[in-house]
Amino acid sequence: MIRRLQKKFVAAAIVAVFLVLLVLIGSINVLSYRSLVSDADSTLQILADNKGAFPRQMFRMEDKPPEMPAPPNEGKMFPFDGRHGGSGELAYQSRFFTAWFSDGALSRLNLDNLASLTEEEAAALAESVYAAGREKGFAEEYRYCRALCDGEVMLVFLNCQRELDTFRGFLYACVGISAVGILAVFLLLLVFSGRIVRPVAESYEKQKRFITDAGHELKTPITIIRADADVLESELDEENEWIADIRRQTSRLAELTADLIYLSKMEEENAALQMQSFSFSELVDETAQSFQSLALSKGRTFSASVAPDLQVNGDEKALAKLISILLDNAMKYSPENGTVALRLEQSGKLARLTVRNSTEPMEKGNAARLFERFAREDSSRNSESGGFGLGLAIAKAVTEAHKGTIHAESEDGLSLTVTAELPLG
Repeated sequence: MIRRLQKKFVAAAIVAVFLVLLVLIGSINVLSYRSLVSDADSTLQILADNKGAFPRQMFRMEDKPPEMPAPPNEGKMFPFDGRHGGSGELAYQSRFFTAWFSDGALSRLNLDNLASLTEEEAAALAESVYAAGREKGFAEEYRYCRALCDGEVMLVFLNCQRELDTFRGFLYACVGISAVGILAVFLLLLVFSGRIVRPVAESYEKQKRFITDAGHELKTPITIIRADADVLESELDEENEWIADIRRQTSRLAELTADLIYLSKMEEENAALQMQSFSFSELVDETAQSFQSLALSKGRTFSASVAPDLQVNGDEKALAKLISILLDNAMKYSPENGTVALRLEQSGKLARLTVRNSTEPMEKGNAARLFERFAREDSSRNSESGGFGLGLAIAKAVTEAHKGTIHAESEDGLSLTVTAELPLG
């Protein structure tokens, strides 16, 4: 149990760290990507507003006439005055090309400001984007936008390879650093989780030791009380209700003590189980047959469906106790003229044992609380049934000692289904 608690603590901590890093890294990279897209769209808007070229105000060159026909690819760079937004370096740093379409066909291309594509490659890229019909987006490493220009459709493509490479590099660095961080946290948790759960482990061990020691200590006085009651009854030569009650209560106390000791042993990390491969189907069938007469005497309708030849590797006595507990629990807590159904079937690599019984009205949903020690359902699981509320706790301990799982649920509030799954041997 302590080992499972430690594993759950480490897992919960790792998941928490992962989620925090995911939110932080995701937020930072989403904002970075949106900034990249926003900057590219701003540049494209300038180009679209000026028929696929930067305004002349963005170029301030010495010894150049104002009627210069096209922006230069090279030249001396000066600060931009800000009338069109951005930096004066923008026109010199941007690599782009434009494509015009008339009547649905590519009419011309302008590759003066781009050297990374041939005319055929640029035409193919432009035609694919035009056919898609989107107003803006990414095509490979190019951000594009669509605009109407003199009765034609103009597509402007801005090369964002450098920005995208920077973004991807930052993203990969974040992922790598986060992975290393999570690994470091995991290793630290492995080292320190033992110290964190140590007080709980010590408390739990003391509790188990107390239950075991108290159980053994109680055996002797219980045995003496029972023997004294027998002697007293023999001396009176007649039945006495008080002596009968003493014997009845000492028997209940002896049974409770035995259950507590057994439960404590089953919950140990290395429970003393005699593991062997045997026919679980035969064990379930034999145990079910032994309950037929009990069901008849209690007025219950009992049915059993057992799949043949299912083998498990486990302690036969412990698993027989598991089956008996589930059937006894169903018999005790089903109402008069109620039904009890047992089913054993194969589910993948598991043997699934299901016991379903009708009950008095109870809360719908998961009934996990029934596996707690001394747990009882208020309306139907009362002390008049003769139980201690330890049966399902023992069933859970036996199942988990065999690397299995067990759960209970009430789908309609008028029945209880307990399902135990064990690995096939």
